[in-house]
Amino acid sequence: MRQYMKQWSAALQRDMEILRFGERGVPLIAFPTSMGRFYQWEDFGLVDAVRDRIDAGHVQLWCVDSVDGESWYANWRSPADRIRRAEDYERYILHEVSPQTGSVPVLAGPSFGAFHAALMALRQPASYRGFIGLSGAYSTSHWLNGYFDESVYFNDPLMFVPNLGDEAYLGPMRGWAVKAIVTGRDDANSDESIRLGEALLAKGVGVDLDVWNGWAHDWPYWKRMLHDHV
Repeated sequence: MRQYMKQWSAALQRDMEILRFGERGVPLIAFPTSMGRFYQWEDFGLVDAVRDRIDAGHVQLWCVDSVDGESWYANWRSPADRIRRAEDYERYILHEVSPQTGSVPVLAGPSFGAFHAALMALRQPASYRGFIGLSGAYSTSHWLNGYFDESVYFNDPLMFVPNLGDEAYLGPMRGWAVKAIVTGRDDANSDESIRLGEALLAKGVGVDLDVWNGWAHDWPYWKRMLHDHV
């Protein structure tokens, strides 16, 4: 089953588009790469990579659009405004997309989509079933040109996770069904994946930190990674 949806978002005050694949199984909200669109997973083969799981009714995909060009990559906006727009997007996923899936979803994405998946799951761990981050970069320093305030801190997993001690957050994380961080050892941002994975492991969150040999930051690798961890 392939279903196209175009819906008005109250959180974002604009139309947003979604492609859904499958009707049964664990819902997986699928984020595109930097400034990617809702059809990217289909176009670049990630849907087909887990087609067997979809057809068997084990998983369904909800491929969402991004607003990266209005938030993290909006260099024409102040860093504070970029973060506010990113938090609008988080509210869209949490309050508008997730309830439609009919069950508690997993969040997943490659590259910048991994940042979205991990960050949203870590900020609202009781609202999701876990995350799959493929070749992610997890530091806000890539996008904010040195700007820092409290909002930056709470939107940067490499900052807040090592200091996290609240069981209201850590308890749900430990209970997640899926928690995977995958990267190539020679990828440019592999150290960030390893640091995030080690920070979670230090908190007793049994994340699957899967480090591949060599460089693995591209669609053929992401297809294999996704199939391994869905």
